[in-house]
Amino acid sequence: MSAPRILVVDDEADLRELLEITLLKMGLDVDSAATLRQARNLFEEHDYALVLTDMRLPDGLGIELVREISASGKGTPVAVITAFGSAENAVVALKAGAFDYIAKPVALDALRLMVRSALKVSEGGTGQQDIGAGTSRLIGDSPAMQSLRAQIGRLARSNAPVSITGESGAGKELAAREIHAQSSRAAKPFVAVNCGAIPEALMEAEFFGYRKGAFTGAADEREGFFQAADGGTLMLDEVADLPLAMQVKLLRAIQERRVRKIGATTEEPVDVRIVSATHQDLARCVETGKFRQDLFYRLNVIELALPPLRERLEDLPVLTDAILARLAGPGKASLGPGVLDALRAYSFPGNVRELENVLERALAFANGGVIEVGDLSLKAARPGEPTVREPVAPPVAPAVPLTPEPAPPMPAAAPVPVPVNLGPAELPSNLPAYLEQVERDIIQRALQQTQFNRTQAASLLGISVRQLRYQMQKLEISAPDD
Repeated sequence: MSAPRILVVDDEADLRELLEITLLKMGLDVDSAATLRQARNLFEEHDYALVLTDMRLPDGLGIELVREISASGKGTPVAVITAFGSAENAVVALKAGAFDYIAKPVALDALRLMVRSALKVSEGGTGQQDIGAGTSRLIGDSPAMQSLRAQIGRLARSNAPVSITGESGAGKELAAREIHAQSSRAAKPFVAVNCGAIPEALMEAEFFGYRKGAFTGAADEREGFFQAADGGTLMLDEVADLPLAMQVKLLRAIQERRVRKIGATTEEPVDVRIVSATHQDLARCVETGKFRQDLFYRLNVIELALPPLRERLEDLPVLTDAILARLAGPGKASLGPGVLDALRAYSFPGNVRELENVLERALAFANGGVIEVGDLSLKAARPGEPTVREPVAPPVAPAVPLTPEPAPPMPAAAPVPVPVNLGPAELPSNLPAYLEQVERDIIQRALQQTQFNRTQAASLLGISVRQLRYQMQKLEISAPDD
């Protein structure tokens, strides 16, 4: 069996020779080209396991070769060599279909890691590239889900960072795990990190690790998330919640592919693929100054959008079957007459996660494992009722100011009602109490719309769950069963 053949394209003779020697020592066959024309001719004559090209060549740009090879249908991985500090070129190449990139001056250890990863892709990786609906973590036969699985199959062949967007509960982590499982990194670790759950003071230690004695309490040396995911995939869930100070450090780690533990004096190389996810609009966060633009472009090389459940209701039968089989065992639970119609009439603001919650609660009340419509407790939407609450238009202020009746109090220790709707000529007699009442009404409406699901209510209001919990405690708002 012949050794895999690599094509090196670079106009610098010294660098080309260094790359050739390194690859030959790895037991690989190497062809070299100094121009775009020579590279095209060689690519037509031979089948390559990897093409490694510089971005700037005497007769054109390496990005042209990337696009041509990606469109050739051979499935050959292409990696680009970029000049130091030219992160934009790397992002452009990855978007054009490049498998990976490496920056000048070329670090040989990083080069070897990249080549080994590319060879796994060229050889077929883990053999899981054609996962279908039957074995995929992402359940559903709708056109949206079929398209999503096809996109994941293509993304799995690349090392480019992926940004997964979608509403809360839509399955962002499942999609990230599916990308990892179909990639050449499947045998290596998949590490998922909830960026919003780590205290800011501990973030650097958690991500990069620390040396023994680096700070008070550091009794032993510890690996960080990057070291734990070395060779595999690191998922940054709710990445929009990262503080700006940590975003700077994360940007360097992603760009340089090297991290330094707290207390260490040297950096160590890491080989991880970054998959990020958030339910927020990252572009909007960049505009408001909440998220760094350079990190946004690093993470958002390829965007994968997950459809909400309300846009793929035809998947409800297979989803409910799979969830019930997991909750009660195969064939031990079923849906009664009209239940699917009731579920289709509901908007599912919490998506598949809420569907699981609804079925698990209904199963607890079901007789003989058969779930009836009454067991669902879908208070916000039943068949024939609107699935989304329409906002109520504010009343037009009359000539003579009137004091509207306060809204019915929630089950809590309600304070003295304060008029919320004031006429244009009116002023509140007690501003702090007035503002509290306004805030209380808004939070109560959000909780009612989400059936007191605090996570979903916080998402609707654009605040964290911790902030919502604090405001509920301050305003003495409690759930009906509290």
